[in-house]
Amino acid sequence: MYAECMGILRLALAQINPVVGDLEGNVELIRDLIDKVDHCDLAVFGEMSLTGYPLEDLVLKPGFIADNKTALNDLASISGNCALVVGFADSDGENVYNSIAICYQGEILGSYRKQNLPNVEVFDEVRNFSSGSDPLNLFSIGGVNIGFAICEDLWVPNGPVESLVDGGAQLIVAINGSPFHQGKQQERETLVNEISKKSNIPIAYVNLVGGQDELVFDGGSFITDSVGEVILRSSRFYESTLVADLSIENKTTENLLPIIDISSTREHEGRIEPYIAPPLEIHEELYLALVTATRDYVLKSGFSQVCLGLSGGIDSALVAVIASDALGPNNVTAVMMPSRYSSTDSLTDAEQLIENLGIASIKFPIKDIHSTFSEEWALNLNQDLFGVTDENLQSRIRGVLLMAFANANGWLVLTTGNKSEAAVGYSTLYGDTAGAYAVIKDVYKTGVYDLARWRNDSEGSEIIPKSILEKPPSAELRPDQRDDQSLPSYEILDPLLKSYIEGDKTRAELVKDGFDTKMVDEIVQLVDTSEYKRRQNPPGVRVTQKGFGRDRRLPLVNRYEG
Repeated sequence: MYAECMGILRLALAQINPVVGDLEGNVELIRDLIDKVDHCDLAVFGEMSLTGYPLEDLVLKPGFIADNKTALNDLASISGNCALVVGFADSDGENVYNSIAICYQGEILGSYRKQNLPNVEVFDEVRNFSSGSDPLNLFSIGGVNIGFAICEDLWVPNGPVESLVDGGAQLIVAINGSPFHQGKQQERETLVNEISKKSNIPIAYVNLVGGQDELVFDGGSFITDSVGEVILRSSRFYESTLVADLSIENKTTENLLPIIDISSTREHEGRIEPYIAPPLEIHEELYLALVTATRDYVLKSGFSQVCLGLSGGIDSALVAVIASDALGPNNVTAVMMPSRYSSTDSLTDAEQLIENLGIASIKFPIKDIHSTFSEEWALNLNQDLFGVTDENLQSRIRGVLLMAFANANGWLVLTTGNKSEAAVGYSTLYGDTAGAYAVIKDVYKTGVYDLARWRNDSEGSEIIPKSILEKPPSAELRPDQRDDQSLPSYEILDPLLKSYIEGDKTRAELVKDGFDTKMVDEIVQLVDTSEYKRRQNPPGVRVTQKGFGRDRRLPLVNRYEG
């Protein structure tokens, strides 16, 4: 690969799925890999791999910081001939730092504190951590001078990475907790390739994998060579440990940074060539993100089984399939709660989907319960239930029943609303929003159809019945109801919502882009006045560049009309 080399560095990228706060469990995850990587010079784990990530206000607990340091010492004590780079929370007594430790032959021989703290999008590290300011060092591991950076350090121009390169680094290792959104892997590889080409040195990028609350980490760890070509790539959304032998160019550089010697050059039998996992198609990566996030939220929360309301519509159908893929069909129960307005076709479609998936089901009609509510309302208030009040009541009856089934059986309730509906408030508080986890909360309605079609194509059969995909979407809360009676078609609505929500465009800019003025005014008002609803919705995984929840945060009371 290079004209002049100083030997081979055997490097392992350990892409693991830690659980926030589970220090003992995370130590075991790493411990289980120690023997497998002992033939390597260096094994690198993801950002905050010892503690899980993000920690949020857990770092404000001095006891947690102390316990995580004890766990680090325990892990270091069992380190062997392979240097381990592990993420942890360091402290100087006053401040807490997002850090890594280099462990080797029973000791902690070095550390680095993250210098650049992200305070954008889903990140608010400035709230929880202090910036590292110690002088930079290089670490000689397996005879190679290595510079370490943590996530945001890599993205900042004229940051520590440039200083490490100028100071004589022969390899940059970036430790990351980089959450998924569509297109993120390409962004990472493009950035790292550019840095490699500019610096003329290889870069190893290791990432976490797995779901954590509203985030999902997709892995995709990789290595670029000194000319900016990806020579190794891990799988996405799965734990993996990839090992490769890297030939490192012997450079001479003035003004070398101080070097901390960790381990000397080792002889390795044979040569391990890098593996390159193929890129994922756009629908496949989104689907895997939803499956991974759902599985981890349920299991990491201490549950094993879920239920959801299955209406025979596209949203609940997709959520049922995702849940079945994430947890196994034996752990999913679909609850059918037809009302007086539910069509026979919807019930038939739901039953067909249940049969296709092999999941359990409960049929619990709500007609009589709804009638009782209506009669009591009329008796006590001398007026009939009608309009939206009556529609929402049906949804709330279903929400009460789902929560009751969950309580009775130890299940966790999955909600089925999509991003388009959440954006404009086309949902019922304490009704269809009642539950623990909103699986497709960040997927627009048109995206729901795309994913359903992709899932059928990947299965090679109509796992989601064709009739569900083809019928007009409807809440079926009044006779002959359709979504397009209240909203523009989703093919028109979704691009407008994306521009307003993710593009942060004003009314005037939306109209300038060609959207109808009246429609813009109506939809923007719906989005703005529904903020209080969204604030009370359950968490759900963020898969776009701006999701509702920890990403897009607006005042509940807000009169700006721009």
